[in-house]
Amino acid sequence: MWILRLSKIAVTAAIALFAGLVAFGNLTDYGTNFAFVHHVFLMDTVFEQATIKYRAIQTPWIQHVGYVGIIAAETATALLCGWGAARLWRRRNAGAREFNRGKDVAIAGLSLGFLVWQVAFMSVGGEWFGMWMSKEWNGVPDAFRFFITIMAVLIYVSRPDTELDT
Repeated sequence: MWILRLSKIAVTAAIALFAGLVAFGNLTDYGTNFAFVHHVFLMDTVFEQATIKYRAIQTPWIQHVGYVGIIAAETATALLCGWGAARLWRRRNAGAREFNRGKDVAIAGLSLGFLVWQVAFMSVGGEWFGMWMSKEWNGVPDAFRFFITIMAVLIYVSRPDTELDT
């Protein structure tokens, strides 16, 4: 049972690392990565005959607010998952009840990460702004891969742990 606890700590830390690297990349290469958000909001590369183009947001400051919101949520995901992994690490030798109670921050971080990539990218970007129609600016496959990975980790980590074998 001890290896399961270490595994849950490690996979939570791995998501913290992933989300942290994504947020870091978005902050340190803001302009390049903002171009993605800009084109998704503009809907300038969706199918020419698409009738949903009225949804486009052309106001630059709103686009920046959206992008900063994404970066903030990615950063919060990284921080919560990192904090959650640390809390679990401190409880790795504790009783099952204490270890399970220590999962709350990790579960919050993993849930937020799921919501970032499923809601912001798949639902809002992919469906509302028609990102799936763009050959150049389609982040749907990547977002799917990210949130499915995070969901698998969330399911695994949230499974109740039992007492350690002695």
